[in-house]
Amino acid sequence: MTSLLEFSTAITLLLALLLVRVPVGIAMIAIGLVGFSLEAGIGPGLAVLQQAIFHAATDELFAVIPLFVLMGSLALVSDISDELFDASNAWLGHKRGGLALSSMMACGGFAAICGSSVASAATMGKVALPAMKERGYPADFSGAIIAAGGTLGVLIPPSVVLALYGVLVETDIAALFAAAIVPGILALLFYMAAIVILGALNPALAPSMEKVSRSVAIRKLGKIWAAALLFVLVIGGIYLGWFTPSEAAAVGVCGLIAIGLLRGKLNVAKITEALTDTAATTGRIFLVIIGAIVFSRYLAVNQVTQDLSAFITSLDMLPIAILLLILAFYLVMGAFLDALAVIVLTVPVIHPIILELGFSEIWFGIILVMVVELGLITPPYGMNVFVLRSVAPDVPIFGVFRRLLPFILTDIIRLVLFVAIPAIVLFLPEMIDLG
Repeated sequence: MTSLLEFSTAITLLLALLLVRVPVGIAMIAIGLVGFSLEAGIGPGLAVLQQAIFHAATDELFAVIPLFVLMGSLALVSDISDELFDASNAWLGHKRGGLALSSMMACGGFAAICGSSVASAATMGKVALPAMKERGYPADFSGAIIAAGGTLGVLIPPSVVLALYGVLVETDIAALFAAAIVPGILALLFYMAAIVILGALNPALAPSMEKVSRSVAIRKLGKIWAAALLFVLVIGGIYLGWFTPSEAAAVGVCGLIAIGLLRGKLNVAKITEALTDTAATTGRIFLVIIGAIVFSRYLAVNQVTQDLSAFITSLDMLPIAILLLILAFYLVMGAFLDALAVIVLTVPVIHPIILELGFSEIWFGIILVMVVELGLITPPYGMNVFVLRSVAPDVPIFGVFRRLLPFILTDIIRLVLFVAIPAIVLFLPEMIDLG
């Protein structure tokens, strides 16, 4: 078990570097490079770093990540979020808590073409919070709705985090996206049910609006054709066998640019802004990927994965009990670290254990993303809450965390449901022969 002791030391040093705000990619490269060099020599260690950079830059599997990031960036600057919110509000606004329901529905729609939780929260915060404030919604409740709705961007395909998980474990990204569809829809419905229940218990939280005419509602619904077309083209194209996930992302990017230019929603300045944002985001992600590759090579040469897997599987515990311990570990990690960092740090170690226990890697990927998304709305990290505060300084952070408790409860209920009944996650990819 010497390898496990060395691994514990490495993880402690890694967390120490993260606590002093060393970027996670740099921290993983440093610890992985030093660890590998101590095991095999500085020459092989530098060679591993060189290979990791080359692999990340040239492997076509990784192309899906910047393309989906660019798709999300273009969606941000194309005013699609406003159209989704207006359409949802036209159909739901007259109900009790209708504006809150509309905001949540718009978050789900935007997630289907954005793929990023933080981007979804920031964008919908700019669009929906002013409208809810005008209608008398409490600031903390409004903030909780957008923060919770933003987490849908991690789960509803196309999800950048799911794509990264697929790349890391070398599994079918199309199967992951298929498996995420039902959980994503259920997440949206559970959140909307929570809003309805909270509004019924406390009507002051969820006022209603006047009802618009059916013709106006239909006209506003017609304006979301661009978002609907892109989702059908990208996701439908994957499952019909027209495109690989990378090709589908490229088609989505081209479609967004073409539609945006034709509708006058995009210009050179906005496209440049999207490209600049994509370059910065992709650079951060790929630095983490390179760090993960180097760190995983250290784990391989140290044989910690094999030792840890053998140790866990030798425990006199049922596989489901071990799984619950793993999920508890992720709940804690997700509360302190970014979702991307948690997945990249842990998946190389946890994935072999999951396979050894007999669980599906597709199913576990969805469960993992659901657990990690909890960290986006739980203190002390709560990235979505702080992102929301950056675009709406009057949103009270502690009040938002308090109002998020019912939404966190729905997340836990969903998690228990999917752990107890894996078929809810797996039936769709199995039905279309993707996993």
